[in-house]
Amino acid sequence: MRIGIFSETYTPYISGLVTSELMLKNALEKKGHEVYVVTANLTNFKYEYDEKEKVLRIPGIPTGIYDSRLTSIYPIQAVNKIKSWNLEVIHSQTEFAIGTFARLFAKQYNIPLVHTYHTMYEDYIHYITKGYFKKSGKKLVEYFTKFYCETTATELIVPTNKTYKLFKEKYQFEKNIHIIPTGIEVERFYEENIDPKQLLLLKKNLKLAKKDFVILFIGRLAEEKNIEFLINSHKKLIEKYPNMKLIIVGDGPDKEKYENLGKKLNISKQLVFTGKVAWEDIPYYYHCANVFATASTTETQGLTIIEAMASGIVPVCMRDEAFISMITENLNGLFFETEKEYEEQIKRLYTHKEEHKRLNKQARIQAEHYSSSNYAERVLEVYKRAIKEKQEENRFGIFSKIAKTIKGEHK
Repeated sequence: MRIGIFSETYTPYISGLVTSELMLKNALEKKGHEVYVVTANLTNFKYEYDEKEKVLRIPGIPTGIYDSRLTSIYPIQAVNKIKSWNLEVIHSQTEFAIGTFARLFAKQYNIPLVHTYHTMYEDYIHYITKGYFKKSGKKLVEYFTKFYCETTATELIVPTNKTYKLFKEKYQFEKNIHIIPTGIEVERFYEENIDPKQLLLLKKNLKLAKKDFVILFIGRLAEEKNIEFLINSHKKLIEKYPNMKLIIVGDGPDKEKYENLGKKLNISKQLVFTGKVAWEDIPYYYHCANVFATASTTETQGLTIIEAMASGIVPVCMRDEAFISMITENLNGLFFETEKEYEEQIKRLYTHKEEHKRLNKQARIQAEHYSSSNYAERVLEVYKRAIKEKQEENRFGIFSKIAKTIKGEHK
């Protein structure tokens, strides 16, 4: 099958979405399919095509939101190149400029369009409105999302029941919705695939001692991730357990704000900010940790949870529907709702070593359900369904035209 993945962001940018796209492309290629990527050029203002990786990069204007760029919604220079691929299905991963291009190209060349909805945009509207017109902003997001997903997509994929409910109950979405939790290359995170020397060097660079109990967060450093919750709680934890360290991996608009909060709370020695980390180095950070923690309630799924589990690291999460489908409480992870509950769960893992060990083991077992191969198989089934539906739609269209012609001849 010849498949086109259209997305606003792709490597070298680092995010959960990019991880998902890379994983899907690699998994599909391992199964013998041809996969092409159309994305924005994040490094310069040129059209670039990587023949080996089959990646077409389209120039765009910086948006001011992280490293993203706004491209033309129908870049003519890219059309002929994409036409030469003879795509059988297009899989759009974003709704904006490149997503609109995917929709227009699919419609013009009669190609089935599958769309995956990755982001709960209602939780991110503050970046655009800056606190104003919040209600009308959410209505606009709802209208745009429904228009893109229902009017243009042949099939829709969502990662969790939380997102499914958004479309079915709030947006009254009527087309097919496939709940397919995003997979990852779980093998990358297995302990047996970690180089002990490289891990030891990283621990040395992070100034971690053997006695340290490490809590890890990986993600974008921004308001919606609720990192302030983790930092404030850490202040209370180290009052009793001074050997606890909180490592925060990633970058974002609020990084300086969180660093200043750490200084204000006088916990800078037990709080480590790494900044951006290369994709290939991420597994090593999980293996430096004893616990993975997140207080976010804005995730559609949260791939870092699966990465932590694959690393054999127990996740401790804010109770949210996005995580409930992945975590069975007291089997492969723990939940909390308040700062007090979070602190109690961390203390519990710190003081009950056998229970901690059991949870780590179960986390690794559970992660195997989210392998890239399983994910690719389920996505391929959606592609096949979309192709079949498009073929039936085309046949119906032909019969409709014939009927109209015959009707016209009899007038």
